[in-house]
Amino acid sequence: MSGAVSLRRQILLSLSIMALGVILLSIVGSYAFYAIASTLAPGSISETWVPSGIEMLWMAGTILVALCIAGYVGVRLSRRILTPLNSVAHSLREIAQGNLQARAAPDDRALGEAGQLVRDFNAMAERLQSVTREQQFWNAAVAHELRTPVTILRGRLQGLAEGVFTPSTETFEGLLRQVEGLGRLIEDLRVLSLGDSDHLQLDQANTCPAEGIAATVQAFAGRLQARGFELQLQLDEQTCVVCDEFRLRQALIALLENTLAHADAGPLRIEAGVVNDSYQLSITDSGPGIDTELASQVFEAFRRGDPSRSRNSGGSGLGLAVVRAIAQAHGGQARCERAGGGTRFVVQLPLAHER
Repeated sequence: MSGAVSLRRQILLSLSIMALGVILLSIVGSYAFYAIASTLAPGSISETWVPSGIEMLWMAGTILVALCIAGYVGVRLSRRILTPLNSVAHSLREIAQGNLQARAAPDDRALGEAGQLVRDFNAMAERLQSVTREQQFWNAAVAHELRTPVTILRGRLQGLAEGVFTPSTETFEGLLRQVEGLGRLIEDLRVLSLGDSDHLQLDQANTCPAEGIAATVQAFAGRLQARGFELQLQLDEQTCVVCDEFRLRQALIALLENTLAHADAGPLRIEAGVVNDSYQLSITDSGPGIDTELASQVFEAFRRGDPSRSRNSGGSGLGLAVVRAIAQAHGGQARCERAGGGTRFVVQLPLAHER
């Protein structure tokens, strides 16, 4: 609370200086006045309790100077406090009217909490504007992701209803795939929403996740091998960790889907075990690698590393964001890093004794 102490100190200091000035003016000035008056004009000093004319003039002058000192200190002090407050109040009205770019003017002369209030208000306004932009981006991105499957479903169903398409197993399987895609998108959005609000519930238990990881990889083995990936599993089957195995497998599925969409064919190493006092699940591909700047952004929702090909490759842009949300819900983290000529995605979970 150094800002609060600074403001109190400044107010106390200003008022003390003002009081000291008035006291010095009254006492020292009076001594000087009577010394001069008694020397130059002894008859001008009243001998009774009624002051003489020159004494009345001196008292009036003293009061006027004291009021000037008090006014100067008060105006200077109030300006340093009220100017930033008025700036914040004006900016608040601007924001209330919809102008999210309004900012309070910083003042280097502002005291203590007044200056801190300006900085805090501007930080809040920046955050509010950022959240609003992010919300607008999310609304547009979700609408964009929903438009394609809904359009396909509507077109196919309308064609079936009007007899344009002949009902067949292939047609219904295609419709089912679109519905499954919508279901995955809705589930991803639900997980991210719960993760952002810290309400993502985990059914945690002390379990050895190696078996579930192996089963999930086996379910993807056909698709991975068809794409030319050479699976290399290195799983610690003895280590147990307190986690939600379903959510962990959900994160692994998102990483495997990301690998199918973006990685080049070649060796694909999947590892799980204790590394540096934490349980780590990692997937390492052989290319094409990732830029260092992009590595810190790939876990953001709807952020695609290569927009020109991501749409052709499929995916909603939510998979890696879901991975991070699941890792953070466990108290861990997700990261992306270069590994030779390829990329390594790591889901790191704390061990039980670290929680």
